[in-house]
Amino acid sequence: MKKSGIIFVIAVIAFSSFNSGKDATGYHTYYNESINKFAVQQEALLNLIKSADLSADDSRMQIKKALSLSRLELKNIDLWLRYFEPVAYKKINGPLPVEWENEVFEKYEIPYRRVGAGLTLAELYLNEKMADKDSLLHLIQSSVEAIKTYLADSITGQLDTCNHFFLANRLYLLNLATIYTTGFECPGKENIIAELQSMVSNVKNIYYYYNQSFPDRPLTKEYLDLYAKTIVFVNSQPRDYTQFDHFTFIRDYVNPLFRINQQLINDYKVVSVSYNDYTLNNKCTSIFDKSLYQPQNTKGIYSLVDDTESLGEINKAGKLLFYDPILSGNNERACASCHKPTQYFTDNTTHTALQFNRTDRLTRNTPTLINVVYNHLIMLDGKHITLQGQGRDVITNPIEMGGNENEIIEKVMSCKEYKTVFKKALRFTPEEHEITLNHLVSAITMYYSEFSNYSAPFDNAMNNKQPVGKEIIKGFNLFMGKAQCATCHYVPQFNGVKPPFISSEFEVIGVPEDKGYKKLSNDRGRYVINAAPETDRSFRTGSLRNAQYTAPYMHNGVFNTLDEVMDFYEGGGGAGHHLAIKNQTLSSDSLKLTENEKKDLISFLHSLNEHVIFQTPPESLPASKNKALNSRKVGGNY
Repeated sequence: MKKSGIIFVIAVIAFSSFNSGKDATGYHTYYNESINKFAVQQEALLNLIKSADLSADDSRMQIKKALSLSRLELKNIDLWLRYFEPVAYKKINGPLPVEWENEVFEKYEIPYRRVGAGLTLAELYLNEKMADKDSLLHLIQSSVEAIKTYLADSITGQLDTCNHFFLANRLYLLNLATIYTTGFECPGKENIIAELQSMVSNVKNIYYYYNQSFPDRPLTKEYLDLYAKTIVFVNSQPRDYTQFDHFTFIRDYVNPLFRINQQLINDYKVVSVSYNDYTLNNKCTSIFDKSLYQPQNTKGIYSLVDDTESLGEINKAGKLLFYDPILSGNNERACASCHKPTQYFTDNTTHTALQFNRTDRLTRNTPTLINVVYNHLIMLDGKHITLQGQGRDVITNPIEMGGNENEIIEKVMSCKEYKTVFKKALRFTPEEHEITLNHLVSAITMYYSEFSNYSAPFDNAMNNKQPVGKEIIKGFNLFMGKAQCATCHYVPQFNGVKPPFISSEFEVIGVPEDKGYKKLSNDRGRYVINAAPETDRSFRTGSLRNAQYTAPYMHNGVFNTLDEVMDFYEGGGGAGHHLAIKNQTLSSDSLKLTENEKKDLISFLHSLNEHVIFQTPPESLPASKNKALNSRKVGGNY
C-alpha cells in the first residue's frame, strides 16, 4: 500500500474509535469533532489522489473506495452542512458542475454562475477514461477549502442556542422525503441505501448530544422513539434502491417525525436567522399540506388587505376580469380564452393557442394555472418572478392579448361595478392615488390562486386519511426509484422546487418538435432569459399534479397522452431518441420499465388529481358607460 493510502486508513481508524455513547463532551464539541473528522478524511483523500496513477485500475478503485468512505462520513454531518451554508455545500457535494438557478432572495438579481465540486462530481469524473489528475484534485481541493467554512464563528455561534437545531432537523426530514433515497446526488446507485442507513443511524448521535446540552429544549421521547423505529425500518430495507419502500417510509416515519418537529418549533418559539427558512411555514404539520411553503404572493398589491369582506369583493372582481375580454386590445380575448377553468386552467383542445392576430400560433402550450403558486420563477423559461408580473406581460403582449395599459384602465373604470370595488380598496395599497394595471392583475391572481389549495387522494393517503390501491403504492415507489422521476419532480408538489423550497429548477430533456423525433424543438427556453451553455433548451420543471387533465404535454404540446410521455422518458429523452443535444440533463439511457410498471406509474400520477371545485362562469360582465364595450362576451371570442 502506498504511503498516502496508509495515511487515509490510519485517519479513518483513529476517528472510528470515537464512541458517541461515552465521554459525552457536549453538542458544540461533537460538532467540531465531526467536522474535523471529515476534514481529515478529505485531506487524506487529496494525498491519495496526488500519489495515484489514474491509468491503473487498482489505483482508481482505491480512490473510489476512499470516496465512498468520505461520502458516508459526509452524510453523518449532512444535517448541519446543508442548513448552515448550502452554497459551500455545493463545493463539497455539488450535484452539477455548473448551476444558474437563483434563490428566492436573489430573484431581483441577474442569475450568476455557481460552480460545483466535491465528492459526487469527483466520482463521476473518475469514471471517465481520460480523467486528468489535476482536474480530480481540484474537485477535492475545493471540498477541503469549503469545509473550513463550517468552523467559522458565524456558524459555530449558532450552536449555542436551540434555534438552528430544529430548523436544520426540519430540512433533514424534508430531504429524507425528497432526495436522500432517490439517487439525486449519489453517483453510485448501489450506495444509495447504504448511505441512507449510515446517515439515519448516525444522526441519532447528533440528537443525543443536542439533548445533553439543551435539556430544557429537548427532542421529546415521542420523537426519539419514532426515530428509533425509523432506523429499524431503514435497516430492514433491501440494499437495492429500486426495492426501497418509499411510500411506507414517508407516510409512517418521515411525515410523523416532521409533525413532531414542527410542534417543537412552535412550542420552543424557535427563531430563524437563515434564508433556508424563508418560505417554510412553521404552522404546517404535514409535508403533504399545501401550506408547507409559499413562494408566491397571491394577493399582490393587496397584501395589506385582511378584511374578509373587502377581500371577497376584490376576489369577485378578479373573477370577472379573468373572464372579461375588456383587458385585450380588441375586447375579444380574455384570460379564460386560453386558461379554461373547467380544463384545469389550461386548454386541452390545442397544442398551442392562437396569437392575437387570430392567424399564427404561439410557440408554447398553455400551462395550467393550478399550483403555479408553488414556483418561485414563473413561465416555462422563468422570465417572471411574480404572478403579477406574468399577468401584466400576457395582457400587454402584442401577440397574446395586445392590451395597452392606459386604455385598459380607462375601459375598466368605465364600468361602475369595477370602479366601485377598486376605488374602495385603493387606500389599502401602496399605489393609493390612482388605479393601475397592478390593481387589476392582483385581483386576477387572487382569484385563480384559490384553485391551488385542493388536495389529492395521494395527499390523503400520506396523511393517513384514506388508503390507496397497491398499484398506486407501486407506482410511487417506481417514481422515487427505478423510474428516476423524483430526481427532478420533488415531493410534495412534484415540481422542480426541492427543500428548502427557495428556488425553481430547470432541466434539459430534449423535447422533439414532432412525435416521430425527426427534429429537436427550436425553443431555447431559459437560454432566452439567461444565455449560457447549460441553460440552452432548459425549461422549468412543472408540477405533475392533475397531469391526467392537463394534456397536451411538454412546452410545445407535442405529446397528447401520458403513455407518449412515458415512452419519451423510457427512451432517454431527446438524446436517447437520437436527437443531437449536447447538454441534456436527463439520462439518455433506457429506464427498462415493463409495461406493468408504466401502468403503475400512470396510476400513481392519477392519484395526484386534486379534488378541485370549479366555479361556474359569470352570467354577464359589468356594463360600461361606453356602449361599444357592452357587447363583450364572457370568456372572449377566441
